[in-house]
Amino acid sequence: MKPPVCERPIDPKRSALMRRVRQRRTKPEDDVAAVLRKLKLGYRRNVRSLPGSPDFANKRRKWAVFVNGCFWHRHEGCARTTTPSRNRDFWVAKFDSNVRRDAIKTEALRKLGFRVVVVWECETIDALGLERQLLSLNSR
Repeated sequence: MKPPVCERPIDPKRSALMRRVRQRRTKPEDDVAAVLRKLKLGYRRNVRSLPGSPDFANKRRKWAVFVNGCFWHRHEGCARTTTPSRNRDFWVAKFDSNVRRDAIKTEALRKLGFRVVVVWECETIDALGLERQLLSLNSR
């Protein structure tokens, strides 16, 4: 289900700002990549042949990592999980759609036998904690 179309006229400044939001090779992704290299875990980035195109995956060892932005993917209890007050109905529908899609793609990977780790943007700040979280990929 697609989110409803924005009913207000498009603000050119807001539109330009949203275009600058990166989807790949973000700082949190680079932080996760550095830890995966440190742990000597081989990976491919943005594996389009797998459900949800995980940010990092190893098909042979059957693991996948999603690096989710707290704002876009609604990290529960995180201060970064805010909802814009303008056009609130649009944003609520958009976020609900993102959360549903995340659950579906994670479940699809698990059905294929993959171990799935979701790393939240705010978790990438703590390198030691991130390393502990990703160590689970090494077991098998």
